[in-house]
Amino acid sequence: MERNETALLEAASAVFARSGVDAPVREVAAEAGVGVATLYRHFPSRADLVVAIYRHQVDECADAGPTLLASSPSAFVATREWIHLFVHFLGTKHGLARVWEGDAAGFTALHVLIVDRLVPALDELLDAARSSGEIVAPTSGYQLIRAVGDLVAFAPKDPDYDVRAIVDLLISGLRQPQPER
Repeated sequence: MERNETALLEAASAVFARSGVDAPVREVAAEAGVGVATLYRHFPSRADLVVAIYRHQVDECADAGPTLLASSPSAFVATREWIHLFVHFLGTKHGLARVWEGDAAGFTALHVLIVDRLVPALDELLDAARSSGEIVAPTSGYQLIRAVGDLVAFAPKDPDYDVRAIVDLLISGLRQPQPER
């Protein structure tokens, strides 16, 4: 990826996380140290920029799985750390749906990207934690991504509510067998 494009993606990620996806593109350009014309040369529309950020961050999250497995003290810790990366990824996406209003196909393509890239990454972590005996719940990566996604999407703007603590409760439940239905 070209240096300006990488700088723009990093700057846009920071600006959008801080100010939302409606932040002025000149703020993104300034943070990247480039002109607005350079931004538009790489990303002709705000939607193009947001899609590029989204894809880049999905790839980073997916690629983190093997690194965490290799560097964490246990497969369970790697799984927990990865899920918290996913929580952070989702937390920076508030307001994203507005970018795709009227573009159901674009929004669907990004959902498919998450399923195609992140579910296998989480399944690999869960399998490793099951093999080590640290996780016994038969929950699939898809089910866990959906559950975490719902917790983050519906987290209230309340200083006394910590979605990460609630996600930790969910993750700790993976260590328990699930009752028969």
